[in-house]
Amino acid sequence: MTIRMVHRRTVVALAATATGVALLTPMAIAAATSSNHGGAYEPVLDPANFVSAIDNPYYPLPVGRLLVYKGVRDGQLQIDKVRVTDKTRVIEGITATTVSDIAKTPDGTLLEKTRDWYAQDNEGTVWYLGEDTASYGSSGQIDTSGSWLAGVNDGEPGIIMEANPRIPDAYRQEYLKGEAEDTAWITGRGGQVTIPYGTVGPVLKSLEHTALEPNVVDLKVYAPGLGIVKEKALAGDQEVAKLVRVRG
Repeated sequence: MTIRMVHRRTVVALAATATGVALLTPMAIAAATSSNHGGAYEPVLDPANFVSAIDNPYYPLPVGRLLVYKGVRDGQLQIDKVRVTDKTRVIEGITATTVSDIAKTPDGTLLEKTRDWYAQDNEGTVWYLGEDTASYGSSGQIDTSGSWLAGVNDGEPGIIMEANPRIPDAYRQEYLKGEAEDTAWITGRGGQVTIPYGTVGPVLKSLEHTALEPNVVDLKVYAPGLGIVKEKALAGDQEVAKLVRVRG
């Protein structure tokens, strides 16, 4: 029942980079991931076609798993802990797994606290159904922009990982106009990467972009059995995060 939201299979001249993926302009990525050439984006999902376990090889979410990342964001060191909880939420009739994502500085200062909701269909595609996020500023201000939920205020679900990702698949990961418009483009399969956690592979690589930040392009690297193992900004502010520990 997977709805393949591959709206264009654009052939683009790609320049090789040291990262081993194509470095594209934000405009090229936006073109490759645009929704139906300007048409309405409204995926229709049948709750009967979803399963309880999320075991996609490149985005597994076993209950109880903890993933720890270290990196730099907004010029400061941060530690990001992602936990797959045993809590669920029914969203548009689909029972979604709740994932907690908390980012702090090394001294324990809270930077961001997020709950994400995911569900897997019976073909193996993992859908993203919503996000409740809050960023904490140094002066105590709290920013909840980017929060969204499928079925609320025209929010629409997106794909976080396809059952069979192929180059150059492009798709929306989430959609709430003006709040959540992330898109992804599969750019590489195969090979290994070495991160603090170890050497892993064969990896899957994607470029991600949002029209809300037109000058930002991110690279994400996924490994089987683990999910995201590395994130790096290729355009925009220099940010990076690498997997250092897994439990569960």
